[in-house]
Amino acid sequence: MKSLNIAIIGAGMGGLAAAAGLRKMGQQVTVYEQARQFSRLGAGIQIGCNAMHVLRGLGLEARLRADTFYPRSWNNRDWKTGEILFDMLFGQPAEDKYGAPYLLAHRGDLHAALASAVPDEIVRLNHRLTGIEQKADGAVRLIFEGGTTIDADAVVAADGVNSVAQEALFGASTPNFTGRIAYRTVFPASRLNGLEVTNCTKWWGEDRHIVVYPVKPDRSEIYFVTSQPEPGFEIESWSAEGDVNVVREAFSGFHEDVRRLLAACPSVHKRPLVDREPLEHWVEGNVALMGDACHPMTPYMAQGAAMAIEDAAILARCLEGVSDRAGVGTALARYETTRKARTSKMQLTSRQNVWGKGATDTDWVYGYNAWTAPLSAA
Repeated sequence: MKSLNIAIIGAGMGGLAAAAGLRKMGQQVTVYEQARQFSRLGAGIQIGCNAMHVLRGLGLEARLRADTFYPRSWNNRDWKTGEILFDMLFGQPAEDKYGAPYLLAHRGDLHAALASAVPDEIVRLNHRLTGIEQKADGAVRLIFEGGTTIDADAVVAADGVNSVAQEALFGASTPNFTGRIAYRTVFPASRLNGLEVTNCTKWWGEDRHIVVYPVKPDRSEIYFVTSQPEPGFEIESWSAEGDVNVVREAFSGFHEDVRRLLAACPSVHKRPLVDREPLEHWVEGNVALMGDACHPMTPYMAQGAAMAIEDAAILARCLEGVSDRAGVGTALARYETTRKARTSKMQLTSRQNVWGKGATDTDWVYGYNAWTAPLSAA
């Protein structure tokens, strides 16, 4: 069967998952990434059962189980007393219920696993997108910095919250800055001076919180991330240096375990927390947005990357068997209508930042399998 020539913009979690999924369905794919090389960002990531269903289908489950931590629960505790507010059980009970494990990982390990599912030769680094043109014959022309152009039958834009493709298709728009900052880091557990971090714990304060968990099977590396008010911060970066003393001061009234954790931490990075209102459209002609390019969300449900990974599976299913440009638009419209209600609900629920603070219905999140979920009619 003839295959499409599909270009993917962005080699993050969503872009690589889309590349692997589309190749699984027999399509020809090339990934264009603006970075000159991949870097191992010092951050953790929670891989929910719903994301693991997709990653299993891409052949990555064994690798991820070997590289990640398998938590008993997501433990939600009061900032001062340590009282358990809600113990969101994972481990074997969640795996039995939802059919896939819940894992805690170093973000770099998940990205490396996804990169391993895609041949090196189809990833083109140092390609910064500057424009998109839809041609009369249905082809899509991509224009890169320096003037290089390529034509594709379909384009999947996984180029993040400040998506060039989104602006080219639908006009300029600015993500919503929440007025809050995330400070985060990964550091060796050997620095903890006897403090045991054995689970995923979210410490809920009155106007701030901190989440901490191991990212390795032997708990040798620890990750934490905060959310705290800092309305004047303006730098949009995943890697801006932060001041660990600012974090220590911000959480100085928290439980002793939090203070000990922060005392052991050598350094932090910081980034603004942003989201968007759900977009009216994700698709224009033979171009589709995915992941943070169309539904960025706050990290409070740990579902941002999971939504991009789910997008990848649904997109691959919708394009399965499509062999000419004329069928691409209908397939992409089906992808959009299949995904929009779920991702919009996730965006708005995450924004409220109440997930796990009390008794929480987790079934609608973790019980979803993008390989088997119904597709919309069109």
